[in-house]
Amino acid sequence: MAFAFKEARLAGAPTRHAGADIEISALTKTYGDFTALHDVDLSMKPGEFVAVLGSSGSGKSTLLMALAGFTRPDSGSIRVRGREILADPANSRGFGVVFQNYALFPHMSVLENVAFPLRLRKVPKEEIIGRAEQALETVKLGGYGSRPITALSGGQRQRVALARAIVYEPQVLLMDEPLSALDKSLREEMQIEIRELHDKLHITTLYVTHDQREALTMADRIAVMSKGRIMQIDTPERIYREPSNEFVARFLGEAVVFSRAEAERCFSGVPLASGPGQELVMVRSEDFRLEPVSGEHCHQMEATIHAVVFQGDSWLVQLVTATGQPVSARIQRADATRIGDLSAGSDAVFHIRQSDTHFIRADR
Repeated sequence: MAFAFKEARLAGAPTRHAGADIEISALTKTYGDFTALHDVDLSMKPGEFVAVLGSSGSGKSTLLMALAGFTRPDSGSIRVRGREILADPANSRGFGVVFQNYALFPHMSVLENVAFPLRLRKVPKEEIIGRAEQALETVKLGGYGSRPITALSGGQRQRVALARAIVYEPQVLLMDEPLSALDKSLREEMQIEIRELHDKLHITTLYVTHDQREALTMADRIAVMSKGRIMQIDTPERIYREPSNEFVARFLGEAVVFSRAEAERCFSGVPLASGPGQELVMVRSEDFRLEPVSGEHCHQMEATIHAVVFQGDSWLVQLVTATGQPVSARIQRADATRIGDLSAGSDAVFHIRQSDTHFIRADR
């Protein structure tokens, strides 16, 4: 049986990040007076999983649609393995696409839905069923082929959409908010399954989402978009710990941002130091501590408690600094031995490791 996902093929799959696979350069798209994409540059390597993260209207879906061939950019370049593809129609680009609404055919069975791209590509009939069944096995739906789409749960429909997208071994997989319609627990389960599938098949993947935790969980790199521009692209850990500007800091996780002058008035202990152009000081909410960290250089910050809220795995402490700036600190369970000392109106000293203060640019 000729099927792309057989183990011998997988064993010889190229090492991820071996060289540029997709090069998007100066991509621009406008709709009247609205600029959806503004000189967007993005490079992806073979087998890389890049999450494009942004709020509604940021340009993330327009970027995916341009790459898929469903939207024609006004200017710019898209190269796949060195070849310009802007003039290629969507159906000749060989990309798998998974949409938010799955776009499954309700009048077809599960197997017929998965087999549909193979029929369009004139794959020999004797191969189609075997390949479609193998794709269903890959997404953990073996034995579901004869079922109607209408009999499936949301998570199962998502798996069918995935199987259909990968059944013809696309060189690139594009996913546009594929989990947004699922409930929280199923969404988190599917995040892991999609990542495991990616690691097995090594398909270069562009994944569009508005969910910060989803991007952090799944991606090799995250590209944060706002107003048609990529604000920063980096690994999940670096983009979270070292955001380049105030927008990225606040959009990805809980961030407390001080002006340089404010931080110098609020913090005592070890001195602050920053590079040129970095006029703001960012501290993640979970990096405020009630006890100093042994062996670490720490800043101290005096504050008055406004409220203490238990939230299961942590306590949210709303406070006001000595200079009047409101701050939301998240005290983790491991650091909560003194949480009972805090009450509305009481004073407290918080400790921030020097390594947990980050200097960032203000938004322009």
